[in-house]
Amino acid sequence: MKAIEIRTFGSPDGMAVADIRIPSPAAGQVLVTTEAIGVGGVDAVIRRGTLGSYGFREGHIPGSEVAGVVTAVGAGVDRSWVGRRVWAFTGVGGGYVEHAVAAVEQILALPEHLSPAAAVTLGSSGVVAHFGLAHARFAAGESVLVRGAGGSIGISAVQLAARAGAAAVAVTTSSPERGDRLRALGATQVLDRAGTGGADYDVIIDIVAGAAVPSFLGKLAPNGRMVVAGIVAGYPPADFGMTMMTAFQKSLSFATFSADTIDHTAQRAIRAEQFAAAARGELDAVVHELLPLEQAALAHRKMDAGEVFGRIVLTP
Repeated sequence: MKAIEIRTFGSPDGMAVADIRIPSPAAGQVLVTTEAIGVGGVDAVIRRGTLGSYGFREGHIPGSEVAGVVTAVGAGVDRSWVGRRVWAFTGVGGGYVEHAVAAVEQILALPEHLSPAAAVTLGSSGVVAHFGLAHARFAAGESVLVRGAGGSIGISAVQLAARAGAAAVAVTTSSPERGDRLRALGATQVLDRAGTGGADYDVIIDIVAGAAVPSFLGKLAPNGRMVVAGIVAGYPPADFGMTMMTAFQKSLSFATFSADTIDHTAQRAIRAEQFAAAARGELDAVVHELLPLEQAALAHRKMDAGEVFGRIVLTP
């Protein structure tokens, strides 16, 4: 089968098509013939080599979520899964393939009217947005700033905050056109990437991180909470906490959030709710573009250039 491997970390050009053996599902696993593969920000972070110390090596196959049809099951798995359309989480890799394996606990049947592309756009992003807002202790009537709102996590966070009764939903984005699209999804204030003019937010959900973290901490209201749910721009400066210390009397809070800390059962319940809402047209899964699996490098170049609004989806 075709797969995409990272031969050299850094540029998207270090990714290449490989011909590998179709895996057999082990005990407790299923084999999914993929119809859609989500291209996430974490894939780009891994490909750049930012997380090299976490054990990623040349030959790594990126991708963490796919959607398709179960075509085989391993020992101990109910055979009724065979032939069903599912979303599947493959872990920290293994998704950019024509046939993917996943633990049966990490799959979810798709509603009838939800496309595979919509599933991989919303599957992980919606869960991160939901629990990221919960991690920030967001409550109805509070103001929220979503930094990096044009990606799939940010788009989900904007919609969820608006639906949950936020007093205001501010966003940072790169163009007026993107701002208009975000307003249609629930944003009430559009800022440039630097957040110029924005201030006094109860909650900031940051998917970008990087050198600007201190300046965004300065935009929190008293008792404000900032949660970093992504590091698309890399790590913040080592002394970023000094911003909070110099504003000691504002009682600010800073936290990171990873869905790895959330029980699979809890994730599954929220994902099922969001899939059902999307199937009813109540939650938008914004697909930027469909590209063939062989063009994964092009997808990453588009992400690196900041061209993507929503999520690029690969199709085998």
